[in-house]
Amino acid sequence: MKNYSYIKLIGLHVVLGVLIYIFKFLSVLYLLGIFVYFTYQIFTIKPSQKVIKVLMACSYIVGAEVFIRMTGGNVLYEASKYLVILFTLIGIVTYNASKQPLPYLVYIFLLIPGILVAGLNATVQSSIRTDIAFNLSGPICLGIVSVFCYKRKISYNNIHKVLLNMALPLIAMTVYLFLYTPDISETLRGTGSNFAASGGFGPNQVSTVLGLGMFLFSIRFFMHSPTLFLKIINGVLLAAVSFRGIVTFSRGGVLTAIFMIVAFIFFYFGKVSSKGKFRISRLVFVFVGLGLGIWLYSSMQTSGLIDNRYTNRDALGREKQDVSTGRSDLISFELDEFFNNPILGVGVGKIKQLREEKVGTLAASHNEMSRILSEHGLFGLAAFCILFFVPLFFRLKNRSNIFFYSCYIFWFLTINHSAMRIAAPAFIYGLCLLDIQIRTKKTDKQKRLKPIKN
Repeated sequence: MKNYSYIKLIGLHVVLGVLIYIFKFLSVLYLLGIFVYFTYQIFTIKPSQKVIKVLMACSYIVGAEVFIRMTGGNVLYEASKYLVILFTLIGIVTYNASKQPLPYLVYIFLLIPGILVAGLNATVQSSIRTDIAFNLSGPICLGIVSVFCYKRKISYNNIHKVLLNMALPLIAMTVYLFLYTPDISETLRGTGSNFAASGGFGPNQVSTVLGLGMFLFSIRFFMHSPTLFLKIINGVLLAAVSFRGIVTFSRGGVLTAIFMIVAFIFFYFGKVSSKGKFRISRLVFVFVGLGLGIWLYSSMQTSGLIDNRYTNRDALGREKQDVSTGRSDLISFELDEFFNNPILGVGVGKIKQLREEKVGTLAASHNEMSRILSEHGLFGLAAFCILFFVPLFFRLKNRSNIFFYSCYIFWFLTINHSAMRIAAPAFIYGLCLLDIQIRTKKTDKQKRLKPIKN
């Protein structure tokens, strides 16, 4: 029955991708439907299920965000982040936390001085409201999600429901991309990021969420494919998502996915029995073969240009000098501004403006580490240290989350190539902080034998 429901959900999202491709206006209704459905679910569910419902709502929004953006469904550009913030705030207010998330409350307060500096340095050309909304919506979203998730108990089965909810909208998005550009060869213009193959949208963001999809369907391939039929279904989904991620020609999302998958397999392998290890070992050979097949197909479809892209060569095969495609200079400028303004920084949203004034370049580094330092100074450094170290300290005491390092890797690598332009790194970071409860026959037996107090 569960497998039948899974197939139905896949079919529903395949149809959704086709319908939104044909009728673009449905994207707006899709976003509205997500909001109405999950708001109703959260307010009507019994209290014991509220945590998982909030996480499922946020997870689905994260999976759908880029798809809705590329199809023009966002009423506000940052609507998805606002919805994640709204749902987690509802969860915080209506369901008491068992542990006080003090580190993340401090993190949120450390962002305030940067807002004040931006207000004091405001010019006629700048908009404080826009600067804050665009540059702080991601960090604030991360802070509130972390407050909600910090040491929150969730069952092993429920974390898989959360991850599935994130994967489903990516099926619709992948179908849309195949319909938008069925022939990749017609979109090739060199080895630069391919907007046409990305649904006419930003390849970096598309690659990021498709890379996340690669990880999610890898989990389903290894952990939720008890039959050959399901292995084929999940293998096909993994192949489709991977191919579309590769041909965006944006490397960040795909490389991040590879690191996530390797970390997942490593820790999953260490958790299972000897019989389970043997099963995983066999699947790894199939998985690697599938990966090589996907790459070979991608190479053929792009006439070898994708090979040049990932080996840092241009369309003629000449090696490029700057593997960072110019971002190293942008990051260097931001670090210089941090040293010039070490205490309070230059203010939220001001680094881009300063770069244009000083060097005549209007561009973003898409690196959250250098941005938070340059715009928030030492307060930003303290805030980043909280984000970096608190999950690692939590991991030392709680090793039940086999997805911890995969999620942590996604957050860290994504903020270094795509900043926090989408809600995914904020929400995935929050998943690192969950206390996943794994029930076994042994623990169930212990609970049954526990004496009842009079």
